[in-house]
Amino acid sequence: MAGQEQKEKKQNALVRYVRDTRGELRKVRWPSRDEAWALTKIVLAVTFGMAIFLGALDLFFGWMLGGIISQNILFIALGGVVVAALAAGAIFIGRSEEV
Repeated sequence: MAGQEQKEKKQNALVRYVRDTRGELRKVRWPSRDEAWALTKIVLAVTFGMAIFLGALDLFFGWMLGGIISQNILFIALGGVVVAALAAGAIFIGRSEEV
């Protein structure tokens, strides 16, 4: 009998993990089909919006870098303005987080 009690106390880690996981999944409040579709649409809209925004940034910086490489003074000045604006934004954000 002592051997049986020892086996019951010492559970397999994998079995305990699966049992605990199933217990936690029973507590989850799953969204309805309509809620899931609404959340999916939000995720897709944000994803496409960010893709368009990042694509536009890539296009702009590629265009600006091409002008700088060709040594066009207008693009060099524009690059300086962009770098200054980014530095000012980083400083502004850094100061707002300190408060």
